[in-house]
Amino acid sequence: MIFLMDLQMMLLDVIYFILRNSLRVILRPRTKPIDGELVLITGSGGGLGRLFALEFTKHGAEVVLWDINSNSNEQTAKLVHEMGGKAYTYAVDLTSREDVYRNAELMRKDLGRDVTILVNNAGVVAGKRILDCPDELIERTMKVNCHALFWTVKAFLPQMKAQNHGHIVTIASVLGLFSTACVEDYCASKFAAVGFHESLAHELLSEEVEGVKTILVCPYIVDTGMFEGCKIREEVELLLPPLEPQYCVEQAMNAILVNQPLVCIPRLTYLPVLFRALLPWESNVTAYRFMGSDKCMYPFIETTKKQVTNGSVAVA
Repeated sequence: MIFLMDLQMMLLDVIYFILRNSLRVILRPRTKPIDGELVLITGSGGGLGRLFALEFTKHGAEVVLWDINSNSNEQTAKLVHEMGGKAYTYAVDLTSREDVYRNAELMRKDLGRDVTILVNNAGVVAGKRILDCPDELIERTMKVNCHALFWTVKAFLPQMKAQNHGHIVTIASVLGLFSTACVEDYCASKFAAVGFHESLAHELLSEEVEGVKTILVCPYIVDTGMFEGCKIREEVELLLPPLEPQYCVEQAMNAILVNQPLVCIPRLTYLPVLFRALLPWESNVTAYRFMGSDKCMYPFIETTKKQVTNGSVAVA
């Protein structure tokens, strides 16, 4: 009898949340104020990280900027200061847990306060086929895109839980929900990031830590140069072009400010996730071939080869 009652309540809750979230698409919920919050952004030296820093500053938050490249990180801080915001820069090697923990403690001593919003944004990709990819590049991708999530969360979550206040933002990718060829390192790391984030979210919910929110952000290919050369079928690209970085960050910010737990950008990318779950493997392969997604990374790999030959690095 208890089982049947619990089943009934579960089904009612499922229907309620489906209806509530459907309504949210039409009627946007009220956004929360974040003025005065201390926001730590990894990979803040450029790309989405820099834009996130500027967006949080617009909303009155103070930003802590973590990037391995000091020069580009200082440039981000300069832009924040020009907007009248506060930014604090640290050169951090996210592949080293010791460096992450050391800078977390250093930041606390410098600022005398704890991070309330953590944006795990940093990401890299090797840009090589798996049999051509040096082991150290594969390890670097896993360390930056996945392992660093563990170290930053372990560094800042205890204080968030103690205060029952905080927000953990994981910038993953649609390639953490469905995959494609020739970027095994990136897909594996982003699948891991998605799994890490979802498990963490379930843990916080099971412990009833209601004040610490989580959001998983899964954007499509963003036009930051990280996947330069990536190309799907021309007719399909008219419907699904690479995302403008500013648009991507604004959509993510909208979701953060309403405590939305998951956002795929654009919404059209929810469909491949659904198809992957419901359709046979062969059906998905057929759809990939039609869209040109099965070989979309081929020109990216060739572009990376040319960049390496010319002495540049094809990673973000």
